[in-house]
Amino acid sequence: MAKLTIRGVFSTYKTLADGSRKTYWYHRATGKRLPGNKGSAEWIAAYVEAEKLPIRNTGTVAGLIRNYVMGRKFTHTKRGAPKAESTLKEYRRMLTAIETRFGTLPIKALESPRVNAIFIDYHEEIAFDRPREADNRMTVLCAVFNEAKRRGEITRNPLDGFERAYISNRAELIWTEADITRFMIDAPLELQQAMILAIHTGQRYGDLIRLRWSDYDNDVIRLVQSKTKAKVPVPVSAALKRMLSSMPRQGPFILTRADGRPWHTERNDKELGKSWRRHMASAGFYPKPFEELSKEEKQQFLHFNDLRGTAVTLLTEAGCTIQQVCSITGHTLDSATRILRHYLASTEAIARSAILRFENAPETSFANQLQTGPQSNDRKRQER
Repeated sequence: MAKLTIRGVFSTYKTLADGSRKTYWYHRATGKRLPGNKGSAEWIAAYVEAEKLPIRNTGTVAGLIRNYVMGRKFTHTKRGAPKAESTLKEYRRMLTAIETRFGTLPIKALESPRVNAIFIDYHEEIAFDRPREADNRMTVLCAVFNEAKRRGEITRNPLDGFERAYISNRAELIWTEADITRFMIDAPLELQQAMILAIHTGQRYGDLIRLRWSDYDNDVIRLVQSKTKAKVPVPVSAALKRMLSSMPRQGPFILTRADGRPWHTERNDKELGKSWRRHMASAGFYPKPFEELSKEEKQQFLHFNDLRGTAVTLLTEAGCTIQQVCSITGHTLDSATRILRHYLASTEAIARSAILRFENAPETSFANQLQTGPQSNDRKRQER
């Protein structure tokens, strides 16, 4: 049976007296409430009728949001590739919250610099305990305003240059040899496999759990990255090939749980991350249970995603050029500098490698021959 996809609706939630959570659906363009459960005959009939009604909120922020959601800028990346459904779902969630707060704000108000304070106050209000969420909401609203400006609906974007509340610098958070050894000891086999695959490919979590055996031809792993849609060939190292050759093929996916089930479903791809954190807790990586850590505290510890930066660091320590690193990670050459700035930590191995090359390069031989010598009598008299 074909899956029904209906656009132009949004939901709100209410916790009832008995503690249960009730969902209410609305038609975005008209604001009309849609009764019943989404997809029911009653709900579909109300939706069809709402589509016939005059569009509300013309000349308001809600109208700008509606135009953005219905356009290509919302559904596709700058490269023209379709955005992942999970990304669109997250954008819709944030835009629903934004529309609830600012939907009735007239477009004319956006032309006044004084409206900036309204958005700054909202940003700071959310950032008080959820800085990343606050930044994400401003980012998506900024995209709405940019598109509205491009279409000539507004003349200025009041969020241009907004200051982010959440600052994450994970450049120095890489898995060291000691960290990896500590994790691998007593780790379940399926987690050891995930560690080795991540270290030897430098790919993202979401792409790793979706890698299929059909992507591997016993020499190269070929994948299309879900975030960038870039086609990336990753030659398999000898160590990775040994592991892959010894693994039973329990299904279409390379990484699976102990019982052969994939780590992801249509609605959930977090199970590997949960198992990963449970083992890190048992291996003593956290001072207390992970669930008891604050968001700020969680950012201080290693994550699975830090293995991507670790792979970049190891490749660089091995003497790979930026172009070679990018050919494996899948980034474009234009972003090479950002890759190194974001992922590459300064390590002693890199420094030692640099000095070794300095000592042995013909071009620097003169510098390596420099020595101190005795001072002449004239020089000694001048100093006196």
